[in-house]
Amino acid sequence: MARTASLPPLDLPLAAIAALCKLIARQSIELRHHQRLRILHSLCSHNQRQVAQRLGRARGTVSLWCKRAQLLAELLADLPELPSEDQLQRLLVLTVTDAPRSGAPLTYTAEQQCAVISIAVRKPEVFGLPIQTWTYDELATVADQQNVAPGISARTVGRILEQANLKPQRIKYWENPTIEDEAVFNAAVARICNLYRAAPENLAAGVHTVCIDEKTGIQALERIHPDRPVRCGYPALLEFEYRRHGTQALIPAFEVATGRILHAHVGPTRTEVDFAAALDAAVQTDPDAQWVFIADQLNTHKSETLVRLIAKYIRFDGELGEKGKSGILRNLASREAFLTDSSHRIRFAYTPKHCSWLNQIEIWFSILTRKALKNASFGSLSELRRRILDFIDYFNETMARPFKWTYRGKVLQA
Repeated sequence: MARTASLPPLDLPLAAIAALCKLIARQSIELRHHQRLRILHSLCSHNQRQVAQRLGRARGTVSLWCKRAQLLAELLADLPELPSEDQLQRLLVLTVTDAPRSGAPLTYTAEQQCAVISIAVRKPEVFGLPIQTWTYDELATVADQQNVAPGISARTVGRILEQANLKPQRIKYWENPTIEDEAVFNAAVARICNLYRAAPENLAAGVHTVCIDEKTGIQALERIHPDRPVRCGYPALLEFEYRRHGTQALIPAFEVATGRILHAHVGPTRTEVDFAAALDAAVQTDPDAQWVFIADQLNTHKSETLVRLIAKYIRFDGELGEKGKSGILRNLASREAFLTDSSHRIRFAYTPKHCSWLNQIEIWFSILTRKALKNASFGSLSELRRRILDFIDYFNETMARPFKWTYRGKVLQA
């Protein structure tokens, strides 16, 4: 009578064996899973004793994973059709994954862990430390001194904070908008958001919705040595030292409905004359249309030069007055009232103070910085200017599309 022990104990479908082979070939798989998957692969053609000898594993280890794999084989045999390759690979990894264990008893209770978290979310100066940010060592020291978790280690503190998804060592800047009247603030934010949503329809009706702002201090930095290109296994290398060749200011006009830059003014300054010239050039692309310009509260966006330019375009025949004394030009408030007049063919909509993030041009500035300016080297101001203008042409041809604006002026809802 033949010995059944000489037969391969594992009978997996061919699709499962193929998925098993691909898993074994992966370099990203965990070592323990790789070793166990090799055992399963060998069990498809050899008995347990042979597998133990071939792979240098204990018979008990081979027997354990053989039993686990046999359960998988029985499961697959009962299915009306085999799962996909991706699902088979997941089942195989699950088969060779350690079963959950109870683990050692907790060294620190839930109350003690909450107390450690309570320390981490407060500033170090509360505990008399002359520092601004925590390290795990400092948190462990304070927790021990406060008798919150005696003898706790920095590594344990790190695990507790990781489970709570807390990173007290990280800090990000943010700015609170100055809200004097919440109703007025909400109305201003909603007005900007409504303009964005209505921009495609308005453009079809002959109304351009344009975001405009300045990006100042764009530096023309020249690396003193050439860059080293990327190589297999090594990133590109940029020279650390550089020469300064001055700065340029950029004033682009971004059309919301098309995602294109209608015009860009690049120069050494960003005065009210520069801003008015940039706006004038944008309007000249369609001089008889209606225009709505979205801008922030900078004083050059409410200047005398700008008021006179808009008055010329709309053929305003009233008295503008005198800056600082009378009439429309008297002060910022009077000029803003004129520039935002909804009866004008060309008008402005201003974002609330400290809310320039509402201006979509800020998104485009981020694209410009990442794609064209960051890590670049410019031998002169003219080279920098040429790069900016070339990128704008490239952007309009290959990347321009409307931004998907989801903010509606209130807390985002699911």
